Amino acid sequence: MTEALVFLAVAVALYWLSDRILLRIEAARGAPFESRTLIFFAILLTLALASFWALGRLFPP
Repeated sequence: MTEALVFLAVAVALYWLSDRILLRIEAARGAPFESRTLIFFAILLTLALASFWALGRLFPP
């Protein structure tokens, strides 16, 4: 049960962090991306794979 709550909290944090990263990239670029959703997904997927791998190491089966 605790494991599920940790994964949920991390997922919410990753969603927020991905949005912040994308906003900073767009601000540095000076314009929004046409395929913003795809880039957001790529950022979120990368962060999710890395963090869930790390959580899997912290909470072995």
